[in-house]
Amino acid sequence: MKAFEATRIFFDQAADRLEIDPDLREALLMPQREVQVQVTIRLDDGRLANYIGFRVQHDHSRGPMKGGLRFHPEVDLDETRALASLMTWKTAVVDLPYGGAKGGIGIDPSKMSSAEIERLTRAFVDQIHDIVGPDTDIPAPDMGTDHQVMAWFRNQWEKYHGFHPAVITGKPVEEYGAKGREEATGRGVGTLTVKLTKRLGMDASKTRVAIQGFGNVGSHAAKFLHDAQFPIVAVSDITGTYYNADGLNIPELLRHKFAHPKGLLEGFERAEHLPLDALLKLDHVEVLIPAALGGVITQKNAQDINAKVIVEAANGPVDPDADAALHDRGVTILPDILANAGGVTVSYFEWVQNRQHYRWPLDRVRQELDHTMNEAFEKVWQMAAQHEVSLRTAAYMIGISRVRRATELAGLA
Repeated sequence: MKAFEATRIFFDQAADRLEIDPDLREALLMPQREVQVQVTIRLDDGRLANYIGFRVQHDHSRGPMKGGLRFHPEVDLDETRALASLMTWKTAVVDLPYGGAKGGIGIDPSKMSSAEIERLTRAFVDQIHDIVGPDTDIPAPDMGTDHQVMAWFRNQWEKYHGFHPAVITGKPVEEYGAKGREEATGRGVGTLTVKLTKRLGMDASKTRVAIQGFGNVGSHAAKFLHDAQFPIVAVSDITGTYYNADGLNIPELLRHKFAHPKGLLEGFERAEHLPLDALLKLDHVEVLIPAALGGVITQKNAQDINAKVIVEAANGPVDPDADAALHDRGVTILPDILANAGGVTVSYFEWVQNRQHYRWPLDRVRQELDHTMNEAFEKVWQMAAQHEVSLRTAAYMIGISRVRRATELAGLA
């Protein structure tokens, strides 16, 4: 199933509950602008390489558009469109004054040098600099990009428009970035996992967790949950699944990852090494956290999942067919538009600090993040209970209602 088609199904389930007319649904769902550009750079060996870059701007009824910049081989227009839509509902669910956007280039950054990635980033900015900015569309890191890419992006954009660090978030702290931004998505996932399991009456020390994906989000979520006394029994990356029934030593695992030349778990010996897809099927796991690519849980493998709780740290990891099947089995799913909203929340804090020319201490960033995430969770939980719907449908209902109201107040519908 195509990514945007899946997003539309979830949207329609909530829109049905809200009794939104078909014409307004189309206006709310379809992107306002889709940009596709050619990005040409010279590689280190002297060859010219041509890539396609995308920027989809979905909605600005609640404020400037916000969304990540993804460098990954699977980036295409459909995925970018779906992710831009998700950002609109995500920012609305946590009540940030933003709309949604997304961008990316279909490359494998692991096969490119740092110099090539810098040239690619700057060439992409050359193509889209006039449609992004601190009051229009504010990019941020996503899969395959990091604070260094954000610094290059900002530097290139400012060559055209002058000093304005609020053009992009997720920057290095030395380059007007926010303290706590790197940990933000994983911390938000951890915070809401603790809150959800408590609400479900689960004891942290007896709630075994498996995390698919051990990049920035997965590793920070693992650290937070380990500190909260949850046994993390399995994690995975592209080199396989690493399992210990008694719980992995997360600090040791993190040291191994950081010491590895490519930041991988390859060679970690204090765990049983299993195939990559084994993590989703583990028997003795109560909480499953997909924190890698989208579309990993489908109707084909949903029946193999034994976890009773799924927390979507990735964007779109569960497709609609699997979502329905898991819901029917009584599996509680905390949806991506709430679970992984910590990153955009702290990006908002960074943008605010840049606009104020004032830096917050880390404690304040964490306190504001925890407050925002907890408040959003409570509203989603209450909506789900009131309307007897899943947490996903409840989150979409809240997000869509806020965007719809802003659209109507502006006189656009």
